[in-house]
Amino acid sequence: QVQLVESGGGLVQAGGSLRLSCTASGRAFSNYAMGWFRQGPGEEREFVAAISWSGGTTRYADSVKGRFTISRDDAKNTVYLQMNSLKPEDTAIYYCAADYLPWVLYDTTGKYDYWGQGTQVTVSS
Repeated sequence: QVQLVESGGGLVQAGGSLRLSCTASGRAFSNYAMGWFRQGPGEEREFVAAISWSGGTTRYADSVKGRFTISRDDAKNTVYLQMNSLKPEDTAIYYCAADYLPWVLYDTTGKYDYWGQGTQVTVSS
């Protein structure tokens, strides 16, 4: 079992930045690829970014490429999402997720084994 807790959400003006954190407790964090997803009001949950268990590979949704950066610190059991140049359309609840030793980095919710409770990000225009 892995428990995930997100933090760092909040209200920011368009063009601003936020850094989200997701801290894991439980079994061997370094064995998990980690992903960030988001869900806006009335929308389905969508992929944002993912990082491999080794940290050597990352993957991003086209909508956030060049603006968001995912990273991990295994010593702290934490994955981060640095979000720059935020836009109102980035407003959503952001969730982190863990996938045990996958062959590839997935962008679909069904491939992830554990989820956090989410943190709200609101970008005002």
